[in-house]
Formats: sequence, C-alpha cells, structure tokens
Amino acid sequence: MTRRIVRTSIQLGALICIIFLLVFVLDNRFRVLPDAIHNALPTHTSGLVITDITLKTCSSLNVLGSCKLDPQKWHRVDKDLYLKKGWLNHAFIHIERKRESELVETDRVILDVKVGRLDPATSEKGQGAEKWESRPGGIWLKRTSKRHASDSVKAITAVDVLFGADAVEARPGWMILDQPIQLSNPGDSEEVRLTVRRGPPVHVERPTPRVRKDGRFKIMQVADLHLSTGLGVCRDPEPPDHNGGKCDADVRTLEFLGSVLDSEKPDLVILSGDQINGETSPDAQSAVFKFAEMFIKRSIPFATIFGNHDDEGSLGRQTLMQLTQSLPFSLSLPGPSSVEGVGNYYVEVLARGTSTHSALTLYLLDTHGYSPDERQFRGYDWIKKSQIDWFKATAQNLKKSPAHKEYKHYRMEMAFIHIPLPEYRQESEIVKGSGTFAEPPTAPGFNSGFKQALVEEGVLAVSCGHDHVNDYCALSKHEDKPELWMCYAGGAGFGGYGGYKDKIEGGYHRRVRVFEFDMDEARIRTWKRLEYGDREKKVDEMVIVEGGQVVAP
Repeated sequence: MTRRIVRTSIQLGALICIIFLLVFVLDNRFRVLPDAIHNALPTHTSGLVITDITLKTCSSLNVLGSCKLDPQKWHRVDKDLYLKKGWLNHAFIHIERKRESELVETDRVILDVKVGRLDPATSEKGQGAEKWESRPGGIWLKRTSKRHASDSVKAITAVDVLFGADAVEARPGWMILDQPIQLSNPGDSEEVRLTVRRGPPVHVERPTPRVRKDGRFKIMQVADLHLSTGLGVCRDPEPPDHNGGKCDADVRTLEFLGSVLDSEKPDLVILSGDQINGETSPDAQSAVFKFAEMFIKRSIPFATIFGNHDDEGSLGRQTLMQLTQSLPFSLSLPGPSSVEGVGNYYVEVLARGTSTHSALTLYLLDTHGYSPDERQFRGYDWIKKSQIDWFKATAQNLKKSPAHKEYKHYRMEMAFIHIPLPEYRQESEIVKGSGTFAEPPTAPGFNSGFKQALVEEGVLAVSCGHDHVNDYCALSKHEDKPELWMCYAGGAGFGGYGGYKDKIEGGYHRRVRVFEFDMDEARIRTWKRLEYGDREKKVDEMVIVEGGQVVAP
C-alpha cells in the first residue's frame, strides 16, 4: 500500500512538472496566461524598457527646425552632443521608453546597441544571423518583438551620454560603448559615447570603514584633481619636457592617482574639493565618473567635499552630491538641509573585528566658494555659524553615544575642509612643520571661529587643499601648548595651477597626503607621495599625534 502511494505521488509530481514546463514554453511564445498572472509574476527588469533610440540634429540657421521630437513619444537626453561648442549645430539623443505592462504587439524591445559605420551583421563575427537596424550617428539597434523579451536581463532599460576619449562608466550595471557617435562637422567637440544599462538599477550598499586587524587605518587625502570633460590641458607640468612635452592633464593625473593607490592601498580616500575644473567641464558627470571609477574598481571607500570650482561646470553642488552619493563605495552625503552648504557630514570608522564601537570620527565640511561680501571681506567664503553649531552639537552628541562611550581605547577625531582657515596665515601663532610654504594662504577674510570649535571638541588635526603649492603641516599652540595640527595636502591634478619655480627648486610636483592612524598607540603619522621623482619615497614623514595628544614636531 505504501509503495503504491509513493509511486502515485512520484508520477503525479512528474506530470505536474511536465504540465508546468509545457505552459511556460507556450506562454513564452504565445502569452497564454492571463494578464492578471503576468502582473503578479516578478520580472528581471521592473519599470521602463527602451524600445527605440535615435539622434536628432538641428541648426541655429533654421528657425523653423527643432531638436525636440514629439514629447508624447520621445524622451530627450538633455545633453547637447556638441556641448554647446557648435556655433550652428546641435544634436540630442532621444529614446522611446515604455512600461512593460504597456507594451503592445507592435513594440520592439532593444536587446543590444552598437555604434559604428558598418552594419554589425557584416562587420563583426558571430552577428551574421542577427538583424540590426540603423539610426543616425552610426547607431545600430538589435530589437525583438518576442514575448517576455522585456523580462530578460539583456533588455536595455536606460540610456545616457558621456563625453571624452577617456570617458568611463562608474555605475554598476551600465556599459559604455567603445565607439563614439558620428557627428557631422564635430569641430573641436569631445567624443560622444553612448552608455546603456541592462536590467533594473543596481542597489548600492554604503560601505562601513573599519580599523584593520593590525590596529591601523590609512587615509589618503587627494586635493584639487581639477578634472575636465575630455583629456584636459596641463598647467605648469613638471618637468615640462616629460614624455616629450606631450601632456594630457587628466591622463597624467589619473595615472599618478592609480599608481599611488596601488602602492599605498589606503582604507579610505578623502577628496577635499575641486575634483572638477568647472571651467573645462561642460559635462561634469563625465569628470565625476573618471575619479570615482579609480576607487570603485579597487574597492576603496571614498568621501568627497566641494571646492570653489566643482560647481562651475554643468552641475550644481546638490546634483553633484546626489550623483556621487549614488555610486558604489561612496560615503559622501549632502548633510542636513538646515545647515548652510552641501556636504556637511561625518564618517565613523569602527573598531577592528565586528565591533560596533567608533574608533575614529572624521568631520567633513563645505567651505563654499567666493566671498558673499567682497567689499568688506575680499577673496573666499567662510564656514558659517549654522555649520559650526551643527559640528559642535554633533560632536557632543556622538561623545554621549554608546558607540563612543563604550570604546575602551583612545578615540581620535580629524576634520577635512577645502579652503584653509584664517589661522593658517597667522604665522606668529603657528609652528611650521615639514613641507612647502610657497604661496600665501588664501583663507577667508572673515574669521567665523571654526578653528576654536575644533579645539574645544577635541579634534586633533584639520587638513585642506585649495592652495596647490602649499603642502606643509603647521602646529597651532595656545600658551605654548600644542592644540591643533593644520595641514595642506598639496595639489594632485595637472588641470590646476602649479608653477612657483622661483620659490621651489625644480618646480612643483603634484602630490597627495597620507594619514596613518595607529589605534593601538593612538598615533597619527603623515607623509606625502610625489608624482615625479622618487615615487616610492614617503616625503616629509612626521608624527603629529602621540598617545592621543597633539605633539610638537
């Protein structure tokens, strides 16, 4: 009796599997199941799918012409492919997109996109049996009307445009095409690259910085990259005849950055402003992806604040922060909307192992741009009262939290800003440590008191950028007692100024600064790494904190 029941159960299960498989195959080809069931089934690609892509050009001479297609059908990617450099010509990518639930019999879902002069079916191996549809600009589409094509992870669900021969894609799930769009009369416009996403947006987890097993944590501060849309133009390269005198700013900058990342292997990178050279970044997104991709492919967390040039390109501070925040390994945050500026936040570095206690707190604040009152305070803006109030309240609340109170070792705190504090130029009240002091600090004319707030809350050091050829650390004292180290990182990018040969023997070489925290000894050690010369040397290495206390050089 038992054997009969088991045999019958097996036969019934096999029959159900066969029926299920048969229905699946039929539905895949003929959609035999009702819509109610389809709407309940999960899909790989939720939301929108792309059904067509085209390029629309127009001329300023044709007053009746337009670069906009029917908005009821087409969505325009709002980037002029000529980057507004064409005196007369303009061009825009348009996409047709639909919700999966709205697809009809005549809709064809895009499964692949290529760019080139020749039909991929004849110019590429393995494509002979495929049918490709031509669009303007050398765009080729592979589309299908097969049932459930929109459910495939191969379906194109988003399209964007990036610029420059060195353009890279930093977003997960996206792929940049390897050939540029073919524009008529491109002139000196940057190469235009289509980039596409397959499947749904990829959820990005915010990383958790943590002290290493050896009790150390290494931060690399990268200041003033000054990246452009495209290769960029070098300013004051040293030596001038390096590489036969040929110098593409962003190529050389990123080669240096990649080299020092691989050598130092930092646990965290702080980008302390002017990552983007706004004046030469008509598409700031392309510039952001270039620096972000360097950290993402190495799985290194990074945090950013802005300088006075980042938002002088195509994107404002808020949009830039949203873009950066959305990327993998980014710790960047806009900060409270009630506090002036964009990018006032802190990063907690947890103790080693699986501890939830904070061993190190890093404060990052927006130093804004140019003075709002040039008549009275010429030069640059200053940290505002709302920022100082936020910082003090945050620091005091963190000290009371279990994550801080229950940490049994020395805790350490540090701050990063872009524009130096007024105290950087008070030579009579500071003791300069090692490093280059080549240009007068361009600090704000108004002193809002942030330095004193740092000291009162127990911050041990603050480091900035902005003045590219200064790379020293200076010790602020009170009644001969050390209270705060104030450091410069030095400029890292060739798209920003260097020079000062009259004050620096051999000229200024780009550099980055490293801070190594030894949590067992409560020690902070710092040094710099140069782009040219002895690239492996730790330049001007010094201890600035010992036993959790600021120490003199």
